[in-house]
Amino acid sequence: MSRSTVHVEGIAPATSDKEVQDFFSFCGKITSLSVTPVSGEAESQKSATVTFEKEAAAKTALLLDHTQLGTSVVNVKAAQTLDDIAGAQAASAGEAKDELNHDLEQEDKPRSRIVAEYLAHGYTLSDNAIEKAISLDQKHGFSTRFTTALSSFDEKYHATDRARGLDESYKISDKASTGWRSLNHYFEKALGTPSGRKLRDFYSQTDKQVRDIHNEARRLADLKSGKSAEGGEAPAAAASSTAPAEAAAPAEPKA
Repeated sequence: MSRSTVHVEGIAPATSDKEVQDFFSFCGKITSLSVTPVSGEAESQKSATVTFEKEAAAKTALLLDHTQLGTSVVNVKAAQTLDDIAGAQAASAGEAKDELNHDLEQEDKPRSRIVAEYLAHGYTLSDNAIEKAISLDQKHGFSTRFTTALSSFDEKYHATDRARGLDESYKISDKASTGWRSLNHYFEKALGTPSGRKLRDFYSQTDKQVRDIHNEARRLADLKSGKSAEGGEAPAAAASSTAPAEAAAPAEPKA
């Protein structure tokens, strides 16, 4: 079996192929998807084989084992164990891109960021899935790479601010605010779900680097809205341009 392929069992008869694709698209780019009934009966459950472009996406998909998809809880399996394939490519995972639109490939995001995207889109994930995502980020350094990318982004715009006049600085801060709020969006929205609070606790309490980044994101959002950095409430987070299947997610889309 390809290390970028996962098998899914327990899919409800009423769950469409598109729902399956939308569900796993959060993990990364899918190159092939096959969904078939397990028997010839009318109400037979379905199974699926999902092949991703990158192994990193398959690693993330394994976190979705025993997760609700439609009306049933699905099982997600691969030839290797989660620890085997997670550790194999940990050091070679691509760095987050720092382009004009500040996009991040799904495969390059921390596992806990992707979990937050699922929660923000209305999917229900188990505490076990959330804990595994956090554990992998801590063990393999995904959170460190992610925060380094964000810190570099922040330094880039602060350096530009110092080199320009006040008016130009505000324009650049406006761009910076959009990027920060986009990256921060899913953690903020996921906080509204019970399981999301556990995820957010890790980022806002356990990891000081990320807590500082959240504070800076809120400061920039306040600056954009004309408020002081210390006062007022930040405006609603902007929608990210990087999450897959934006229109097809089963719950409320990103704000």
